[in-house]
Amino acid sequence: MLPLILLVDDEELILSVLEVTLEGHYAIGKARNGKEALATLDNETVHLVICDVMMPEMDGFELCRQIKSKIEYAQIPVILLTAKNSLEAKVIGLELGADAYIEKPFSEDHLLAQIASLLYNRNKIREFFTTSPLAFIHAAGQNKDEEQFLKQLGQTIADHLEDPALDVEKLAGLMMLSRITLYRKVKALSDCSPAELITISRLKKAAELLAEGDNRIYEIADKVGFSSAGSFTRNFLRQFNMTPTEYLQSRQRNDKGGAAK
Repeated sequence: MLPLILLVDDEELILSVLEVTLEGHYAIGKARNGKEALATLDNETVHLVICDVMMPEMDGFELCRQIKSKIEYAQIPVILLTAKNSLEAKVIGLELGADAYIEKPFSEDHLLAQIASLLYNRNKIREFFTTSPLAFIHAAGQNKDEEQFLKQLGQTIADHLEDPALDVEKLAGLMMLSRITLYRKVKALSDCSPAELITISRLKKAAELLAEGDNRIYEIADKVGFSSAGSFTRNFLRQFNMTPTEYLQSRQRNDKGGAAK
């Protein structure tokens, strides 16, 4: 599926120009003001927001402030698009957490490049987070609020890692969030569902235990909440493209190579 970009502007002509510029590259959602945009964010998994500053009901500054202050949406990149070219306006936007500020009339190539850059950087963080066995959970955060959320989420999962019954419902309760809020937040930050994140967290902890070399594979499987060594091995292979035994052997070879040097 194409990333969903939410366009927010009270001028129909601007919405049409933006839609024509982005169509074929991204899925498009549209809102006429900040209130409509927040309603869309409540119901859709939006990957990036482009909003005008001057709008009725709720302007772009206030929309940006609300997006960046809510745990459900803070990770979504926001591009402010406005005819205001004063330094003061730019400073206000950036202080509210905007990820980019583009003046009207805008260059289509510049806008497309800015969108691609923001989404690329976010995706690289997700890729690193989901494929590196020893990457820490908070590596996906791009600001203090995100890092704090991920730190809390990681600690909560770690505290209950040995519990085979740890699932999305239980995790949402422990985080004092609704299931859907947890899903949207985790999906946006890590490109994983909460269920996948629990499994990945189990596997990352297993990789740490394997690296220590003090536990047998079946013991590690039990310590990270897998029902069997076979299930653990299959999940580890699927995630990291190597079995636990192969990972352990690669670590041992690297350790020997380092010692030889």
